[in-house]
Amino acid sequence: MGRLARLTLRGSTTRVHEFHQGIADRAFDAVGPAGAPVRVVHDTIAGLAYGSVRLALGAGARVVGEAAALGADGVSVDEDPAGRAALAILNGAHGDLVAREAPALALGMTVRVDGRPVPVEAGALERAHPEVTGRLAVFLHGLTETERAWGYRSERHHGRPGVTYGDRLRADLGLTPVQLRYNTGLHISDNGRALDALLDALVEAWPVPVQDVVLIGHSMGGLVARSALHQAGGGTPGAHGWTSLVRDSVTLGSPHLGAPLERGVHRLAGVLTRLPETRGLATLLALRSVGIKDLRRGTLVEADWADRDLDAPGTAGHTHVPLHDGARHFVVLATLARDPSGRAADLLGDLLVPPRSATGDTGDDDRLAFPADHVHRLGGLNHLDLLNHPRVYEQIRRWLVERPEGPRPAAPD
Repeated sequence: MGRLARLTLRGSTTRVHEFHQGIADRAFDAVGPAGAPVRVVHDTIAGLAYGSVRLALGAGARVVGEAAALGADGVSVDEDPAGRAALAILNGAHGDLVAREAPALALGMTVRVDGRPVPVEAGALERAHPEVTGRLAVFLHGLTETERAWGYRSERHHGRPGVTYGDRLRADLGLTPVQLRYNTGLHISDNGRALDALLDALVEAWPVPVQDVVLIGHSMGGLVARSALHQAGGGTPGAHGWTSLVRDSVTLGSPHLGAPLERGVHRLAGVLTRLPETRGLATLLALRSVGIKDLRRGTLVEADWADRDLDAPGTAGHTHVPLHDGARHFVVLATLARDPSGRAADLLGDLLVPPRSATGDTGDDDRLAFPADHVHRLGGLNHLDLLNHPRVYEQIRRWLVERPEGPRPAAPD
């Protein structure tokens, strides 16, 4: 934490210096050559002053961090609800920086039960899931969330805290819920690769033979699931073993075509870089995590970000990733407007994701092939309501009850 504080304080001082310097440069440019001697003196003094402040703040943060470490009680920040939420937000906002500079605070892709990590080993999994079945419902949360988000407004909807879709699917359909937690600030493709590896190990170590798997993702979680299926070769002869068990996937408000808010921030940062006075603000905006930047267009593969400047203006190339063959894919989307088919619903969406993005409807041949009866629109709800709402659950349950019997469709030759 001290190391991150040091980076933040030093970086903030640099941004203030850049802002100051931008204003000064404009003033001196207006004066012309006559102001050159004063400009040299000003720049020297300003540079020394900001450099001294930067060093002092960095040293202070380091000392405070080392002193705090000496008095640490060994209890993980994750043990405290507020600390757990702070870690999720920190990882979502700056997860790539955290993984690089403060890895002890970085969240890995882990199975969680009651907030605690569960090793992917048969004994540990059996103890953590005493009523284990061979039918799994794997839950992937969204940006800056943890698996606890699935209990959103549980008391209001169910009369008691902690009730989730997973609990209800276990009681109604005999599915065993598997809650995952991951660093939402990493690239979606990196988390997809981690999910591929985890599900491969999970199926191998599961206490009873796995019959089928349902993937349920909220927001970014739905994109991570699609990336994992794609990278695992789902629906192809060389697919990883776990993909053949995936009978259904459900995405809840996932921005398959990207999130307008991230696109707006990207454009704003491009405008701010044009003026020296605001260039520091553009740099601050650029510090958001690569996971957030992937939401600009719903980037699922490494080729779309490797060796590229993600903050460069304009639109970069984008790989169309089709839906995984051999499984059914469903979408639940929310709209703030009570009429989900009206114009207001298209404009407002669920506040964060518009309907076209949630359904992957590009209007051309690259659209995602969600059949009309596999898309359910709910009016009068927002993006977070999709995490735990009776109307959402009833639709998920209806789809899963109606699943066809018999063997899973074979992969194409």
